[in-house]
Amino acid sequence: MSKKYQVSIVKYEKPKESVRKAINLINGLKDISTDSKVFIKPNVVYWNSECDFPKWGMLTTSRVVNDVVELLHERGFSDITIGEGIISEDPNNKSVAEDAFESLGYYKLRDRYGIKVYNAFERPYEKVNLTKNITARMSSDMLNSDFLVNLPVLKTHAQCKVSLGIKNIKGLISISSRKKFHSADPEHDLHYNVAQLANKIPPCLTILDGIYTIERGPAMDGKAHRSDILVASRDIVSVDIVGSNLLGIGPEEVPYIVQAAKDRDRKTDLADIEVKGESIENLAKPHEWDYIYKENDTLPLPYAKAGIKGIKYYKYDESMCTFCSFYNGIVLTAIKTAWKGRNGEPFDDVEILTGKNMEPQKGMNKTILFGQCQYVRNREHPNINELIAIKGCPPSVEDIQEGLRKAGISVPSYFFKNIDKAPLLFMQKYKGKPEFKEEFFEIK
Repeated sequence: MSKKYQVSIVKYEKPKESVRKAINLINGLKDISTDSKVFIKPNVVYWNSECDFPKWGMLTTSRVVNDVVELLHERGFSDITIGEGIISEDPNNKSVAEDAFESLGYYKLRDRYGIKVYNAFERPYEKVNLTKNITARMSSDMLNSDFLVNLPVLKTHAQCKVSLGIKNIKGLISISSRKKFHSADPEHDLHYNVAQLANKIPPCLTILDGIYTIERGPAMDGKAHRSDILVASRDIVSVDIVGSNLLGIGPEEVPYIVQAAKDRDRKTDLADIEVKGESIENLAKPHEWDYIYKENDTLPLPYAKAGIKGIKYYKYDESMCTFCSFYNGIVLTAIKTAWKGRNGEPFDDVEILTGKNMEPQKGMNKTILFGQCQYVRNREHPNINELIAIKGCPPSVEDIQEGLRKAGISVPSYFFKNIDKAPLLFMQKYKGKPEFKEEFFEIK
């Protein structure tokens, strides 16, 4: 009889008890000595210290982090570390992580239970051969732990389709490795690289936090739902297969899951998985993951419907890394803002290129090369009539503003002056909806 990988699905109903049930259904802490070094990896994909932003479906709830720490403490575990590498507008600003840990209540857990809380960017990394072709600098604290408790959000991802257990490990590799993962190599692309992340981790318990889920994630411009689902497994591939099904996305359609299963001589169906607790069929809800662009992927569909003309903002691909993709929504919002002041006059045939694969097209008057990768790749391309370089890795807000101005995309000065408060715009869609509670990201 072939091996069955156990995965639990639990409805979130009560603090601590729901997480306890998800773990106990699969004996998630079986054979783990209480002397073990335990490393907890939440998903704090982004933080803004200047204003509120919609955390629902984007960040692991503090509720689940708190419950895991309390349950470990109850069982006698004492060497516990929470670690994460957090993205912000300024990658060099270390105070952002401190503010996140304080606001999310991690420092309260530190003081209450004597655990450690680390900003992964300030801690050592070790070079690891994930495969013979792929290396990464991974968190030394995680690699040298005895047991990993992986706490991703149950959510979609605009590049990887879903972001679950395996993808969450990406937060424990260095900035340079993160950038390298978004490769232009068609064989060893983002999907392939992400699939390898689970190859070197210690024994692991993954709990998908689906109290809130998100469509068109992984960030705040997606649409969050109150879903009240927890999924747990000691097998990271199995939990991702089940999680993908719960999001209404077939795991056979998720390249990184297909690759991870193939590497382990497995399929992406449920044949070798035993689901305990709730059923997938009863809780699965379709979540959209993709942003729709108009014909030939030249402009987001809402922008095309709004009649915006004279500009091509090509659809991002997997080679655009986290640090440039952070500005994707900002540039699009700038374009929309500038268009409102043009009274229907088309832009001057401008194209904007991102990532590592795009090439300039013939017939455009102005070509913006966004980011250092684009500049290095295409700065001497023969199709360019007027080059506008927005260099940097990632570019600065000042350079973005100046580059757009040169292209005739005139944005009011207040737009960039208040860019740190732009996330407030995304809070509006949750206003007055009682199911979206900030208390899930607080620890009393």
